[in-house]
Amino acid sequence: MPKNKIDTIAVLTPGGDAPGMNTAIRAVVRTAISYGLKVFGIHKGWHGMITGQIKELNLMSVGGIINRGGTMLHTHRCPEFKEKKMRQIAYKNLSERGIDGLIVIGGDGSLAAANVVAQETEFLVTHIPASIDNDISCTDYTIGFDTAVNTALEAIDKIRDTAASHERVFIVEVMGRRHGILALEVGLVAGAEVIVIPEVKYNVKAIAKRILDGRERGKTSFIIVVAEGAIRAHEFAKLLDPKIKDMDVRISVLGHMQRGGSPTAISRELACKTGACAVECLVQGKSRLMMGAVSEDIIEVPFAKVLKHKKKADLRQLRLAEMLAI
Repeated sequence: MPKNKIDTIAVLTPGGDAPGMNTAIRAVVRTAISYGLKVFGIHKGWHGMITGQIKELNLMSVGGIINRGGTMLHTHRCPEFKEKKMRQIAYKNLSERGIDGLIVIGGDGSLAAANVVAQETEFLVTHIPASIDNDISCTDYTIGFDTAVNTALEAIDKIRDTAASHERVFIVEVMGRRHGILALEVGLVAGAEVIVIPEVKYNVKAIAKRILDGRERGKTSFIIVVAEGAIRAHEFAKLLDPKIKDMDVRISVLGHMQRGGSPTAISRELACKTGACAVECLVQGKSRLMMGAVSEDIIEVPFAKVLKHKKKADLRQLRLAEMLAI
């Protein structure tokens, strides 16, 4: 086993939670201990780093969490971390505990903050992408995305049953404030007749015609998946209802249920692999790297490259979904 260039690391989960974060924490802790490192958990994200909510973790600390959603380290919005004087307090708290390596598990905001820490300090820093939105570049998938898709899919399958029974149009709102990647995936696999995402301007008149044409062909129920960042479900219903007057329009907002639940096998596998890789990078003296998943491989991507590129929704999926929903 190689000689460690670091002795003590810490792990935290700032920002929004995603199913599989606990699995990643478990992988980080157990990999680190197997390399002879001391591991600390920072509770409540950047806020906990500032306030000193930092506790040592051992093998038992992460027992029985592989199947649990959320994050055992908890999370907390922390706008004060943008202030340099507050970050200096946080760095002092790490140094006092002998921490020289940091693993950040989270989305694009967490990655940007991790990059600032790496630039301002000598701490070795790696990042594990975890977000139900799957909106981080240079990786095919993020921890939690597959689970969120399956959670939404299960809900829509049940909604379709009642939509068919009552011959209704259901507008189902899923998460995605800035991107429609989640809505695209959910809409495709759920067989939605219409998908509305922020990346593509919607035309209510054209959507209404598509529904009416479908009814002429014998369709009696319809599912419309909308990303919250494109338009809220109740607002879309107000626009659509007058154009299909003799059809019953209902809405369902899935909301935060998409963040919760036991992580799927795919989310767990990704968390295990990226968690172990993040630790091994630190052991090798590497820093400013995100653990990306490309095909079947876990790759190390420089922070600068990830932050430079913005992930875009694959509009080929939208065209495919529309073709299959005729």
